Amino acid sequence: MKPTDKKSWRYKLHEIIYEADTPLGKLFDIVLLVLILVSVIIVMLESVRAIDAQFHKLFYIIEWVITIFFTIEYIARVITVKKPKHYIFSFYGIIDLLSTIPLYLSFILAGSSYFLAVRALRLLRVFRILKITRYVGESNKLAKALKDSRAKILVFLFAVLIIATIAGTMMYLIEGEESGFVSIPVSVYWCIVTLTTVGFGDIAPVTPLGQFLATIIMIMGYGIIAVPTGIVSAEYTKSLDKTDVTSKDYVHVNTQVCRNCGAQRHRDDADFCHKCGSDLHPENNREA
Repeated sequence: MKPTDKKSWRYKLHEIIYEADTPLGKLFDIVLLVLILVSVIIVMLESVRAIDAQFHKLFYIIEWVITIFFTIEYIARVITVKKPKHYIFSFYGIIDLLSTIPLYLSFILAGSSYFLAVRALRLLRVFRILKITRYVGESNKLAKALKDSRAKILVFLFAVLIIATIAGTMMYLIEGEESGFVSIPVSVYWCIVTLTTVGFGDIAPVTPLGQFLATIIMIMGYGIIAVPTGIVSAEYTKSLDKTDVTSKDYVHVNTQVCRNCGAQRHRDDADFCHKCGSDLHPENNREA
């Protein structure tokens, strides 16, 4: 086998595992998505004693099959990149490892079966798989809107805490310990629960003045809930107005992943990685 042939199979395997631009890449992501969902469903069903007692052996076999598949996938991801440590120590690399090893630990170590619930971390991998959809671009815009509005939201939350502290203190003075408002922190807790319209009902005012204050807090709660939504919506609309496809800073969403450094979000017409400068299509350029 020639060195070029060896690079060729690694390149093709990388395209299947990391990309979704080819039929095999899309099929791989779909299979991976199905296995993740099946694994998470099994984790949930195992917590139901009646179901687990009846299908425990079947669940165990299915989980081993899925774990072996994820193990092979993890090894393949490591060997198809030029710098494995970039994947191993990345967020998704750590998630992949943590969601794979619990079943092996339960087989080797006694009393480690509690770690099997960590398999639910596989659900986080769905976000990586869903990059094949056209909605990733919209999610990026929403994330940017949240980031741009974080200062306003923090100021708003600080104002809410001030209101909750003042109103909670007033309720403590009005109602007192005999009504369940045994301290100011407890009263502030009640105020936050009321402002957010959660209303656990574990504490309630009994005096007319306390009920009047509670009514005002409830009405304020409806208005407060709408404020963060308005802030984020305004920033989102502003980002849409500024978006220019012809701009050099505009990033087209595709699934190309650099084999050298693992960087993503390259432009559609990019031939080289925007982070490390490596060739994104070495096989195509070699053929040319």
